[in-house]
Amino acid sequence: MSDFFETQAIRTQTERSQFFEHSTPLYLTSSFVFEDAEDMRASFAEEKQRNLYSRFSNPNTTEFVEKIVKMEGAESGYAFATGMSAVFSTFAALLNSGDHIVSSRSVFGSTHSLFTKFLPKWNIETSYFKVNEPNKIESLIQPNTKILYAETPTNPAVDILDLELLGKLAKKHNLLLIIDNCFATPYLQNPIKFGADLVIHSATKLIDGQGRVLGGVTVGKADLVREVYLFSRNTGPAMSPFNAWVLSKSLETLAVRVEKHCENALKVAAFLEGNSNVQLVKYPFLKSHPQYEIAKKQMRLGGNVIAFEIKGGINAGRKFLNKIKMCSLSANLGDTRTIVTHPASTTHSKLSIEDRLEVGITDGLVRCSIGLENVEDVINDLKQALEI
Repeated sequence: MSDFFETQAIRTQTERSQFFEHSTPLYLTSSFVFEDAEDMRASFAEEKQRNLYSRFSNPNTTEFVEKIVKMEGAESGYAFATGMSAVFSTFAALLNSGDHIVSSRSVFGSTHSLFTKFLPKWNIETSYFKVNEPNKIESLIQPNTKILYAETPTNPAVDILDLELLGKLAKKHNLLLIIDNCFATPYLQNPIKFGADLVIHSATKLIDGQGRVLGGVTVGKADLVREVYLFSRNTGPAMSPFNAWVLSKSLETLAVRVEKHCENALKVAAFLEGNSNVQLVKYPFLKSHPQYEIAKKQMRLGGNVIAFEIKGGINAGRKFLNKIKMCSLSANLGDTRTIVTHPASTTHSKLSIEDRLEVGITDGLVRCSIGLENVEDVINDLKQALEI
């Protein structure tokens, strides 16, 4: 098999059946049959590599996982029903009562809830560092620290963490480095090259790319994925064969889609920087981004998400949303359709001002997931909505 990303995405396929299909079919089955008692015994004893039950594996989920494994330079992987089931199952499989996590404070809201409301029930604590204070990470590491965790780029403020630095710290202190690579996808960034042990994706976003299905995946070192797999086959967060089939097909066009997303996003970011009603624009491949050099070092392109601050705070943000005509108002991202969200009045409105500011969510912050429409139409819609 070729080492080229695009070829791997298209030519990694489940073995053809007796029908010699060109495109992998759907395997909508809950279970699989065996030839005889010995075949069944050997299969459940894992003396044979074969499908037993679709909660464990299925030809469609296997194909999807194999593609992500190759794209990320990983050894193994497991697919989940959602991105958050991937996050939870990965932590639950690898942590024991009394373990400790060091994490960037700028994590997805549900991940933050997992760290602060649910894992403490099992005596698992988390210490946070701010994205602009990486020099403080080492001081947070305790004797019982097991995992170093981060998202980069972050959601929703599009900050960048230095993967090389995190990799070196994890190795120095014998920690597991786990990276949420959702915003970048395997096409733009490969954390394993910088020392990550595991990489997590919400496949719901750019990997699907059309806002159709939910999914998640964890890939990385085989021994760690084995633990995640054993936990998951017993607790049941498996991806459905149908969703795996859709997502595997989506990966065939990931490279060309993400290239266009990034091209459009850079043009929109440049427009926003010149708009008089915008006081701050954050996009990884804008030279004004505080971590621009780090982004250039570890990312192929800047991604499709832009964070920008409208002058006038929460009220200005609401007015902006109300004036949008073409772009979608949604909490999703990574769609073919451009999506705008005002976190302070919607997704993060229940947080205190102090908590929002900790993760870079100012009152006027807007997160914009740039789609694949003609970029001039996107710019024109944003332009008229900013006339406030």
